[in-house]
Amino acid sequence: MSYKLLVFDWDGTLMDSEARIVACIQSAFADLGEMPPPREIAREVIGLGLEEAMTMLWPDGSVLQRRELVDRYRFHFLGGQETESHLFPGARELVQDLNARGLLLAVATGKSRRGLESALTSTGLRSHFHATRCADETFSKPHPEMLIQVMAELGADRSETLMIGDTEFDMEMARNAGVAALAVAYGVHHPERLLRHEPLDCLKEFQELREWLERNLEP
Repeated sequence: MSYKLLVFDWDGTLMDSEARIVACIQSAFADLGEMPPPREIAREVIGLGLEEAMTMLWPDGSVLQRRELVDRYRFHFLGGQETESHLFPGARELVQDLNARGLLLAVATGKSRRGLESALTSTGLRSHFHATRCADETFSKPHPEMLIQVMAELGADRSETLMIGDTEFDMEMARNAGVAALAVAYGVHHPERLLRHEPLDCLKEFQELREWLERNLEP
């Protein structure tokens, strides 16, 4: 397959951050004296922009309350939360190898710019990505704007672009942008949800992602 641009989601695709994100959501609700959502509910919004996620989790909250919730989430995620996030085993090597092959690499994430910059710094992967887009810079997933902007910046056509992600928001964004999608089911959403969007494949382990790319990308 002649893809020249690979666009990765971040949380749940390259970084195992579910536990940290859920803990920060729950702490933010507790800070405001509200009942924190259970893990099964909190994890469902991973991949969305913060405002969209908090609206889904607290539909009855006022605009001001949800803004306070977002602020408390950021406080915990950017320094107040002890739960750590780590790259999935093999993720660093995969990104380095793909970059060395001359492929264009990008990130399209529901994280804020500040959150992604922190992650890129802590992992040391910043120099391996040619473009990045965050939900606080444009529309949140599943709107296609993040992908459209990345393709325009890097000069890649839709037919040359592959979106890789672990949520149905990633799959929907790819479809809305007219690009192919590859699903990974080791992150947040179960395979049944991902397969409804007809990705090229649905991979259950990170090692399967490396193997799929080795088999299907042209040398």
